[in-house]
Amino acid sequence: MGIGQDEIDLIDAYWRAANYLSVGQIYLLDNPLLREELRPEQIKPRLLGHWGTTPGLNFCYAHLNRVIKARDLDMIYIMGPGHGGPAAVANAWLEGGYGEIYRDVSRDEEGMRRLFRQFSFPGGIPSHVAPETPGSIHEGGELGYSLSHAFGAAFDNPDLVVACIIGDGEAETGALAGSWDGNKFLDPEHDGAVLPILHLNGYKIANPTITARIPEDQLLKRFEGHGYHPIMVSGDDPVYMHGRMAEALDEALDRISDIQRSARVPGAGPRPTWPMIILRSPKGWTGPKEVDGVRIEGTWRSHQVPLSQVRANDEHRRMLKEWMLSYRPEELFDENGEPVPELRDLPPVGPRRMSANPHANGGLLLRDLRLPDFRRYGVEFQGHGVHTSEATRVLGHFLRDVIRHNPDNFRLVGPDETASNRLAAVYEVTDKVWDAQILPVDEHLARRGRVMEVLSEHLCQGWLEGYLLTGRHGLFSCYEAFVHIVDSMFNQHAKWLKVTRGLAWRRPIASFNYLLTSHVWRQDHNGFTHQDPGFLDVVLNKPSEVVRVYLPPDANTLLSVADHCLRSKDYVNVVVAGKQPALDYLSVEEAVWHCTRGIGIWEWASTDGGGEPDVVLACAGDVPTLETLAAADLLRRSFPELRVRVVNVVDLMRLQPESEHPHGLPDAEYEALFTSDKPVIFAFHGYPWLVHRLAYRRRNHPHLHVRGYKEEGTTTTPFDMVMLNDLDRFHLVIDVIDRVPGLAEKAAHIRQRMVDERLRHRAHTREHGEDPADIRDWVWPY
Repeated sequence: MGIGQDEIDLIDAYWRAANYLSVGQIYLLDNPLLREELRPEQIKPRLLGHWGTTPGLNFCYAHLNRVIKARDLDMIYIMGPGHGGPAAVANAWLEGGYGEIYRDVSRDEEGMRRLFRQFSFPGGIPSHVAPETPGSIHEGGELGYSLSHAFGAAFDNPDLVVACIIGDGEAETGALAGSWDGNKFLDPEHDGAVLPILHLNGYKIANPTITARIPEDQLLKRFEGHGYHPIMVSGDDPVYMHGRMAEALDEALDRISDIQRSARVPGAGPRPTWPMIILRSPKGWTGPKEVDGVRIEGTWRSHQVPLSQVRANDEHRRMLKEWMLSYRPEELFDENGEPVPELRDLPPVGPRRMSANPHANGGLLLRDLRLPDFRRYGVEFQGHGVHTSEATRVLGHFLRDVIRHNPDNFRLVGPDETASNRLAAVYEVTDKVWDAQILPVDEHLARRGRVMEVLSEHLCQGWLEGYLLTGRHGLFSCYEAFVHIVDSMFNQHAKWLKVTRGLAWRRPIASFNYLLTSHVWRQDHNGFTHQDPGFLDVVLNKPSEVVRVYLPPDANTLLSVADHCLRSKDYVNVVVAGKQPALDYLSVEEAVWHCTRGIGIWEWASTDGGGEPDVVLACAGDVPTLETLAAADLLRRSFPELRVRVVNVVDLMRLQPESEHPHGLPDAEYEALFTSDKPVIFAFHGYPWLVHRLAYRRRNHPHLHVRGYKEEGTTTTPFDMVMLNDLDRFHLVIDVIDRVPGLAEKAAHIRQRMVDERLRHRAHTREHGEDPADIRDWVWPY
């Protein structure tokens, strides 16, 4: 499109203004326009910002504003460099979006003072791009996920361009390295576009970056191999760089326009080569070149605070003032501290501003899912615990119709496991999206699809986060043991949700839903490496207002839980459910009641006659529920007079007091279920200490005995797996004998028989390689 010198001068002025505001945020408490002598008390006592990456981010933002306005683009930005907060906040303030949300941070001198004071200051805002930053969907506190978030935002947003600025430090992470292949999942007909801008400033905190040291010819070949058309912008002279960046952006956006125009007519061609920009500029660009005889600009020393002794050192304070005045603020701000009219008129207006784009506040665009009645998919009830089904296969038919009714705002993601996890019914209405080569032998691959599979849990998590944060819905299905790969990503998303709950202007988004299957108790064939239920422990470290954990025991309860989770907002929902054939315990109607309560007595399995029990058998999870019921059967036959109560837990948070979690049970209700002084034998899906952690405040906690996974596993049979961890029915009966007062003295023979049964079953598995028929074929006999 071309750009003249007058426009370059305006962009440069805008860039200088953003740089000035960024430096002010890092250093100043007062005297924002430096209209008086800079005094020590006007400097922050703790300097916590990061300067090194900021001028490059401001440079990109100024140029993106130009093309948004010139082309009337719908664009959001994602700033990958970890602590680029000064840039995002400065630009949001300059274009007016910040003051519209935070009215006290007005676009004048007093607002500027408040803007500076709040940054990295107690009671203020973080130094990185955070939920408090208008226009952001990406938490800058952790590196590696910017590009996957960008692709997630672009899916099913055909008119959106996502500009993703990737730091060269971030580019060293495995998650980011894998994210480049997101272009093989981007459908140019129905999706938006992602414009990666790889920013090479050469250094991390204390070391050079790998990508910046790769020779340019090799660097270009690398990204050509990833399927991109890289456009280089390299230098340190602002006049040249402004002109070159404008050319590069025009070339990239022309290519994107051509790709989309070609794809959106009949007979679309092969997978396109999307553009990207590689921007090489000095770290700490335009900042102090040398401090105390040591080079700063263009080195790792500019990463954080180039001048670190400004309060105590008169020379550093003089250098700070000189640095800030080098941006010529008198040309940029009027007497009231407002940006001069030329700068106020430079950015886009209204929702075209990146700080005010509704896609970056996805709840504004969220449409509720059209959900079919999940009860229509329920397993036909033939009695409690007498019929088997595969819970996730049943769920697959429900998800099939969720996709059918929501063809443009729901996606199912997972690492190559949709069919393995018994969700293949979805392929009746959709394919797996795949924009790379397709061979005749391939199945269910197409340019457009609702299922996304890639062998990177990081990408699955990042894609879905970006999709949800821009106002859509989805579900992440994963093997339980390997969801740990995204522990840190989950942490960041949960923190994001917690903060946004306190920001009235951030509208609620759809919950992040995990379906963890192929779980610890049925990884008997894959062995010890695949046996780990510890993601639940990680989840429960997060704030109670944003996390939920569900352990439906059968297919009908899984349907009820899934329906609830897909309707919810602003949560992380973790659902653990097996895919192997398992008994059905409840009718659809019973499942609805039970899941609504989240916890309850199963009267049909209990022998307490509705009165006070001698012992409570509690369970959470499908395999623990099976073993608990089998133990209840053994107790009923061995001790007809023993009063046994069976309590099943679907919503794990019900175990906590109501003071600790919104779903928590009041003490009176908890004691009504578990009693205040009777022994409770609890068979749990995960690590046993997690239940103790949730229930430690309860009055009967000393009587609570939990069996669960205790890091004993191998390649073996399903029943031998539970025996290895003392979760089997025989061991549960032994626990009852040992803990019910007065029972041990008259039950020695039965206790010994339980020990012998364990030995017999262990010997059988070792000889025959499978569980005995009395285990495989057990059903509830009453």
